[in-house]
This record gives sequence, C-alpha cells and structure tokens, in this order.
Amino acid sequence: MDDREFRNAMGKFATGVTVITTLCDGEVHGMTANAFMSVSLNPKLVLISVGEKARMLEKIRETGRFAVNILSVEQRELSMQFAGQLKENREVSFDWLSGLPVIPQALVNLTCNVYSSYEAGDHTLYVGEVVELITREGEPLTFFAGKYGINVSLD
Repeated sequence: MDDREFRNAMGKFATGVTVITTLCDGEVHGMTANAFMSVSLNPKLVLISVGEKARMLEKIRETGRFAVNILSVEQRELSMQFAGQLKENREVSFDWLSGLPVIPQALVNLTCNVYSSYEAGDHTLYVGEVVELITREGEPLTFFAGKYGINVSLD
C-alpha cells in the first residue's frame, strides 16, 4: 500500500480536534492535532502524537509539559490557524492553567507533565500525566476523511 492509501484509510476514523499548547522560553507554542487519546485512569494519563517535523516536538521535549485543548464546533478557525491553514496570522488570547497557556472556551483544557515518550516511526508519542483540567458543555469539533465533520446533535 502507498502512503496516500494508508492516510485515506486512517482518515475514515472520525476524531475530535485538539490544539496542543506549551510555554517554552516565555513564548506560547501551539499545534492542531487529532491524534489524542485517554490512556489510564490511575494514574490519569493521556497520549498525543507529534510528527518529527513539527516544531512542537522539541518544545515539549524541552519543557516536559503540555496542555490539550479539546475544541468546540465554534473553534474551527482556531484549529485552522494552529494547523497553518489560514493565510493571515491572527492574534490568539490564552487563559492559563497550571502555568500553561490554554484555549479559552474549549470543551476541555487539561494540563500535563510528560510521563513518558516513545519514538514510533516518524512520530513521537508523548504520554502525559494530567495535572489539572476544566470541562465545559458544547458541541465538539470533529474531523473525518480530511474534512471538518458535520455537527451531530448530542440530544
């Protein structure tokens, strides 16, 4: 199978959309990611996957900390901005949680300390131990087959 066929097949798995953030040398860094999952309840662990070419890889390696922001359907443009899909770079305001920048009004903001990391092919898997979290009600931003998903009512 070629890379495109594999990528298309993996795109058939609908996911939520997150923005991963960290603070490194006094500067906020962020990237859009849909490779996120819960790992363990005890301890409370989550996993993110960061590509070897992503600038975020070294930032998390340096700081040992990151935040995961699970986006709402209203935050599609933020997702696009952190994915480098917008022509203009817009100013983003952040809230702060456990000393890390988080996206205001995301469905979930959680902060993590790196628990472990694993190189896997052309990505690094970071397992983070959750330090603090905030949840809000709302409709999730989804991604399917290379496109933002159609909003499905939770009622």
